[in-house]
Amino acid sequence: MRKLQTILAIVGLLFSFASSAQDKQSSSAMNKIEPLPRDLEIQLALSALPPHLRDNATVYVLNPDKGFEVARKGTNGFSALVARTGDDTFRGSWAFTKYRDDILYPISFDEAGTKAQMRVFTDAAEMQARGTPPEELKKIIQDRYKTKYYKAPERAGVSYMLSPILRTYVNPDQNDSVATSNIPHVMHYAPNVSNQEVGGAMPSAEEFRYYSEHGRWQESPSPFVILHGPHGYFIQFLGVTERDAINKEYEGMLARVCKIKEAWCLPQ
Repeated sequence: MRKLQTILAIVGLLFSFASSAQDKQSSSAMNKIEPLPRDLEIQLALSALPPHLRDNATVYVLNPDKGFEVARKGTNGFSALVARTGDDTFRGSWAFTKYRDDILYPISFDEAGTKAQMRVFTDAAEMQARGTPPEELKKIIQDRYKTKYYKAPERAGVSYMLSPILRTYVNPDQNDSVATSNIPHVMHYAPNVSNQEVGGAMPSAEEFRYYSEHGRWQESPSPFVILHGPHGYFIQFLGVTERDAINKEYEGMLARVCKIKEAWCLPQ
C-alpha cells in the first residue's frame, strides 16, 4: 500500500511539472510574434526613411526569441525598424491584455532619437520575447516614463515615418482601437510641448472616426503634437502628391504584406 502511495505521489509530481512547463510554454508562445520574411522586414524598415538616407542607415530586424537585432550597421546616424508592439501601446489607462499580432509600425530615428526614443521599442520587444505578460509590460514601461528612466532626446531632431503602410492605435491616449493607414509623415521631437504652445490642432472626434474607417485623413490635418510629455512629437503629414508617389514606389511591398495578413491590406 505504501509503495502504491509513493508511486502515485511521484506520478502526481511529474504531472505537476509537466503541466507547469506546458503553461510556461503556452504563455511564452502567446508572447511570440510571427517574424516577417527578412528581406520584406528590411524593406519595410527602410521605407520609413527618405531615399537619400536609406543606403547608410542602421537597420534592425525582430528576433521573436530575443528582441531587435542589427541586420545592417549604418554610418549616417539614422536607425530604422518595424515595431510589432509600438510605444503608443503604453499610452492611456486602457488595459493591455493581449499582444496583438497585426501591428505593423515602420519607424526611423536620427541619432538623438536612437539614443532616447527608440529605447522604448527595443526594451518592449526584448521583454515581450522573454514572456513578460502584456499587463506587466505596460506597467513597467509606464513606470519607467514616470521615473524618467527614459530620457527625452538631448536635442531637436526628427523621426521619419514615410512608409506607405502603418497599422497601430488610432488615438492611444483614449482607447485601444487600431487601424491600417496610408499616412506618410514626419515627426519632430517636441518634449513637454503642448498644442497650444505651437499652434497645433488635434483632429476632431469626427476626423478620428473617418481616419479609423478609411485609413487616411479626409483632409490633411494641420500639424499637431502627439504623445504629450518628455517624448512628445510634433507631427506633420505629407501631401497627396507625395503620398501617391510613395504608394507607387512600394506597390510590390504593399502587395506582399497584404498577402501575408488581410489586416495589412490598405483600405480602398
